[in-house]
Formats: sequence, structure tokens, C-alpha cells
Amino acid sequence: MKWTLDKATPLCPQICEQVCVKIALGEFKPGEKMFSVRETAVLAGVNPNTVQKAFEKLELDGILYSVRGSGWFVCEDITKAKETLETLVAQKTDAYFTSLKALGLDTNSIKNYVKEWDYE
Repeated sequence: MKWTLDKATPLCPQICEQVCVKIALGEFKPGEKMFSVRETAVLAGVNPNTVQKAFEKLELDGILYSVRGSGWFVCEDITKAKETLETLVAQKTDAYFTSLKALGLDTNSIKNYVKEWDYE
């Protein structure tokens, strides 16, 4: 699992977001066991307490659940993870368009740049 974290912003929300995205996109399947808190912390390059806090938040949100002595698992219903992904996409798209409009570009110009962008 690859992590892309911005150390200049709070890590716990970023971990929550990235787990939700990975679930929504099918990288983690419903019922699948997650990496342990320690393994995740090593892979993400963060403190295990940060991962524990993120997993607990995701449990409160109904995205993960824990089984004492066995670890963390993806909930069977991934609706909340998909909703989180949709919200993130909307927020980031809005921020992108807002920043380009602040440069003086109109909506059609921005759309043309997006169409021409090489995503690879």
C-alpha cells in the first residue's frame, strides 16, 4: 500500500481519507483484514498512535471494525467510504476551479485545459 502524506498538514485526517479512497476504489475489499496498526505506521512513515486514532475514527464512521485479538477489517457496507470519496473529489475539484478562476481564467478556458492535460 502506497501512502502520499503531506507532513505539513494533520496526518490523521489524511490517513482516514486515503483508507476511504482505497476502499471505495476496491483496493481494500469488504470484510478484508487491514494491515496492523504497526505495519500501517511503518508503511506510512507515521507514529502508530496516529494510525490507531485514524482507525478508531474510521470505526466510529462505520468504515472499519475491529475484532479483539484479530485486528481491523473493512466493513461489509462500503457506502460511507464511497460517499467520502465523492465528497473529497467535489472539494478538490472546487478548490482547483476556484484557484484557476482567481488567476483570471473563465470556466470554458479551465475546461479546455483539463481536456488537453496529459494525465499519464
